Amino acid sequence: MGMEKRYSQMSRHELEQEITSLNEKSKKAEQMGWGNEFAVYERKIAMAKTYLLDPADYQPGETYRVDQEGSTFEIEYINGVFAWGYRNNSTQIEALPFSLLVKK
Repeated sequence: MGMEKRYSQMSRHELEQEITSLNEKSKKAEQMGWGNEFAVYERKIAMAKTYLLDPADYQPGETYRVDQEGSTFEIEYINGVFAWGYRNNSTQIEALPFSLLVKK
């Protein structure tokens, strides 16, 4: 088997196919009660979806809602496909992929 393509090198169509495949694997892992595998697939899905988004839609100083969590996230700066910032006004900076951030 050759090297797997990185998400950053995939076309929109390839990313959409990858997300569909990961969603199926994620559902199966959830049904089988494989919590660790489920978490890995969910992270991969979030990353793949991030490459379908436009980084220009995410601005430092803006606050977003964290998907499926209800916590807030204020962006400090952008680096690649990650927004670095603070969750719920915490003092601990962290990075989240764009796909987890929802406009309030």
